[in-house]
Amino acid sequence: MTETSSLHSLPLFPLGAVLFPGGQLSLRVFEVRYLDMVRKCLSTGAPFGVVALHSGQEVRQAGAQPEQLFAEGVLARIEKLETVQTGLLHLQCHGMQRFHIENSWRLPHGLWVADVNLQPPDVVVPVPPHLRSMAHALFQVLMNMHGQDIGRVQLPTLAQMNDCGWVANRWAEMLPLSVNIKQQLMTLDSPLVRLELVADVLEQNGIGGSGPQARQQ
Repeated sequence: MTETSSLHSLPLFPLGAVLFPGGQLSLRVFEVRYLDMVRKCLSTGAPFGVVALHSGQEVRQAGAQPEQLFAEGVLARIEKLETVQTGLLHLQCHGMQRFHIENSWRLPHGLWVADVNLQPPDVVVPVPPHLRSMAHALFQVLMNMHGQDIGRVQLPTLAQMNDCGWVANRWAEMLPLSVNIKQQLMTLDSPLVRLELVADVLEQNGIGGSGPQARQQ
């Protein structure tokens, strides 16, 4: 059984979106609080935490409603950095392990940090026969995106396509679902239940094994 471990004073990047383990995230960084965070993460090789906003805005504004964060998020590792101009960075990040926030606070310059408990990675559960059409439809979507070079999408491996958690996460990223629903899907411990719920959404929207259409958020 995988033991839960902890991270202390993990820097957080609140977003109006949900990152899933194994997912790709592009970020434009220009606020001082995050430029400093990126420098420290790069120098130490440490991840930061991506957490969805329950309320509030991504960019700090005078008189704006204070940010309220969901209690669960995902570690992000910086894979690529591009300096567009002074004070503006483009990051390509990879979603890693889920975490639960035990305690969070905001530093004087506005950066959120938290003590978190890391959650065990998804157990690999093979996609059952009645859900294989969902995996086939996902493969076709990713093939189309790869052919159009959308975000330089890489084609999945056979092992990924037969993994309930991986298939469910990729669909959940692409489907036009609310942040609340995506957050609920991300926090589910059962990858099979997650895929079954995603399959329900796909069927309600008429998406099946042929001619699938998904909108990337």
